[in-house]
Amino acid sequence: MAETVRIHEVGPRDGLQNEPGVISVARKVALIDLLSRSGLRDIEVGSFVSPKWVPQMADTDQVLAQLTPVAGVRYAVLVPNMRGWEGYLAARRLHFLPDIAVFISASEGFSQNNLNCSVSESVARLRPVVAAAAEAGVAVRGYVSCVTDCPFDGPTAPEQVADAVALLRQVAPMPISLGDTIGKGTPDRVGAMLEAVLAVVPAAELAGHFHDTGGQALANIDVSLDLGLRAFDSAVGGLGGCPYAPGAPGNVATEAVLELLDQRGFETGVDPAVIAQAAEMAKGMR
Repeated sequence: MAETVRIHEVGPRDGLQNEPGVISVARKVALIDLLSRSGLRDIEVGSFVSPKWVPQMADTDQVLAQLTPVAGVRYAVLVPNMRGWEGYLAARRLHFLPDIAVFISASEGFSQNNLNCSVSESVARLRPVVAAAAEAGVAVRGYVSCVTDCPFDGPTAPEQVADAVALLRQVAPMPISLGDTIGKGTPDRVGAMLEAVLAVVPAAELAGHFHDTGGQALANIDVSLDLGLRAFDSAVGGLGGCPYAPGAPGNVATEAVLELLDQRGFETGVDPAVIAQAAEMAKGMR
């Protein structure tokens, strides 16, 4: 029997948050509902962040209210702090309890420029969010960004990534998604980073999150598979793009990841025909 790889679809959040045009709630919900029928088991649908900084996500509460949950699909939203947690509590429906994601950076420069605090301080800020989620019975996933390169500090040392992951896992034994935020990672450097991280977290608790800015995302997934990872984030239609590399490709496209996994003999349970439909819909949102 073929091994299974789990795809975490992040297009409706990490993809759409960087799109400059106004995208209606109805169009977002239509995309999520189509993705929900594809066989995907994990879809990130929005975030409770400041609308001043991420205006595209300002209507996440409405998206949650209008999407149609499908049995067997886990939906998630990004909740960066306690203010976001309060927004999450206000928006959720009693019969629909999305998971949450929290994030830190492996790079001090990125943390200072985006969160106005050090990496260790950002972890401390997340503790009450994770504690509140545990009390409410809400599952938490962690993101660590800049795992190969930082737009402010340059290359990120593998040991820095391992240290950041260990800090986050001290808060709670959450699964971790490792993000190549500006898409500069190469297979050799991704491999070195993963070997450092695997010394502190088992592969079963990790996911790869690669942007295709440098055209290396699929090669980076290849090396991650070789090192035992069986979960990857992707965005249908390659939605998104790094704000530090305008016009560059964004998240690795879900349809491309499915093709790679099929070539390598892995199962995903995802219907590529439905994903192709969703990719066309997503491309129309740019």
